[in-house]
Amino acid sequence: MKLNAHWKYLILFLFVLFKFWLQFNLITSEYSLHRDEFLHLDQGQHLDWGYVSVPPLSAWISYVIYLLGNSVFWIKFFPALFGALTIVVVWKTIETLKGNLFALVLGSISVLLSVITRMNILFQPNSLDILVWTLFYYTVIQYIVSEKNKWLYIAGITFAFGFLNKYNIIFLMLGLLPAILLTKHRKILTNKHLYYALAIAFFIVLPNLIWQFQNDFPVIGHMKELKETQLENVDLGDFIKEQILFFLGAFFVLIIGFISFWRYKAFKEYRVFFWSFLFTMIIFVFFKAKAYYTIGLYPILLAFGAVYTEKILQGKWLKYLRPVAILIPVFLFIPMYQLAFPNVSPEYIKNNPERYQRLGMLEWEDGEDHDLPQDFADMLGWQELAQKTDKALNTIGNTSNTLIICDNYGQTGAVNFYAKNKSVKAVSFNADYVNWFPLEKKITTLVWVKEAKNKEYLLKMAEKRFNKVIVYDSIENKLARENGTTIYILKNPKTDINGLLKKWIAESKQ
Repeated sequence: MKLNAHWKYLILFLFVLFKFWLQFNLITSEYSLHRDEFLHLDQGQHLDWGYVSVPPLSAWISYVIYLLGNSVFWIKFFPALFGALTIVVVWKTIETLKGNLFALVLGSISVLLSVITRMNILFQPNSLDILVWTLFYYTVIQYIVSEKNKWLYIAGITFAFGFLNKYNIIFLMLGLLPAILLTKHRKILTNKHLYYALAIAFFIVLPNLIWQFQNDFPVIGHMKELKETQLENVDLGDFIKEQILFFLGAFFVLIIGFISFWRYKAFKEYRVFFWSFLFTMIIFVFFKAKAYYTIGLYPILLAFGAVYTEKILQGKWLKYLRPVAILIPVFLFIPMYQLAFPNVSPEYIKNNPERYQRLGMLEWEDGEDHDLPQDFADMLGWQELAQKTDKALNTIGNTSNTLIICDNYGQTGAVNFYAKNKSVKAVSFNADYVNWFPLEKKITTLVWVKEAKNKEYLLKMAEKRFNKVIVYDSIENKLARENGTTIYILKNPKTDINGLLKKWIAESKQ
């Protein structure tokens, strides 16, 4: 079916509108922000060209959120926006591939009702990462179609901002380069504008590279920590299973997309995308990457699959299967909607764990099963922690010489975001907070937020260095990952606390 441009873009607008509505209705009020969101929000208060765990772009967006009022609405708005723009780029790709209304709708639904919607509920670099991968591949398609050099420059700038958002985009290039060498598109390597575009990209990311150099490349330490604590538990079978589940409703579209490179003459020149997918996936498997790192590969493949599905279903009788093809992603999204989102109470999941367990959703980074999916447990207990930290501060009186120290970045960011008493900012020896200690003032009182483990060690350390140690309160939400986290008040130091903190900060950076 052919429609004029106005009607097509009205349909696209409705998809975007529905996308925003859906994203804002996938989390029940029993959940708060996620632990990772807190860190990115606090980074926005310390703008720089780099951070321990991520490049700087998410911090710049956090600063915009701060200027807009720092409300939950704006925190959730940006990942929803990036998800909506991913649909727009897929739509434009399908138009470039000469797909009509059916292909446009099928491609849009395939992106909308997928794991991308799950990613878009949290303010993390992942949502923008998926958009950037999709946009970069779109620029490659535009260059193949037009051979206009402007697309090389747009690709270079896109890659640069993707790099400033998440280093994961390096895997895109590692997979794309051998794919280019394997196809006729290797002639691009003789185009001087490619190298001009690479130079522009290099100068855009240079400040971040300089920051990494000046700070002894903390990204390497972060990757080493990830490998030791998380990536070692990545199982190949689970990795493959998750690839299927990510786009379960549109899996047939992906399969048709792969076939199209070999069966549809018009797509022969796009085989570089098949090889790029293959090489990139091999690299991810080799490095035992988390399954979700691959998601940016898929939206552009869905565009190819949608167009070829339209081609297949254009016969006299086959065209009646088109509504079925549209409905498959819708019906298969229903179980995903019931399981993959924090749209039911934590107690319901605890009392009905069977389906979650069958899908491996209750397994955490430690390789063990728990009552809730880890991401859901990471959205509980934070407001309780902030309220109790507020009360602890209120018992101190004058807090001008007080410091709040937390065990991890989730606790730290949650206190800074939810606590009503803003006179004292929380810090930690974890993540970027180790660089933000306000040691220009003399510290005489500590409010120490400590995880449930190793409490005995803290008490011994505290009693050795403070005359007064108060075990003030703890997190009582048993379903929260922070269950048992305890708040201590340490007063009347026996030693120079500032000097001690400087020593611990130096040790944390090693």
